[in-house]
Amino acid sequence: MGTQTIGFAVSDADRAALDELVEYFGGGNRSAYLRATIKIMKSVKLAEELREVQAYGERKLAEQGASLADVTAITRRVLKGRE
Repeated sequence: MGTQTIGFAVSDADRAALDELVEYFGGGNRSAYLRATIKIMKSVKLAEELREVQAYGERKLAEQGASLADVTAITRRVLKGRE
């Protein structure tokens, strides 16, 4: 696994918070903190994307006059049609 040093700017107002988080999550190591943060933020991104997909599905159901409570029955009906 290769590594590359990158730089980024942090405002003076955010520096104390960054140092606190680096100490807590990265044991004082900024690289370890950033790696931990990347994992967490990827999870946050996935959760947001899944919420968007769920909202899309709920809108489509509503357009058809159905709700989440109807999904099980709809799924069973579709699966029975494939047998």
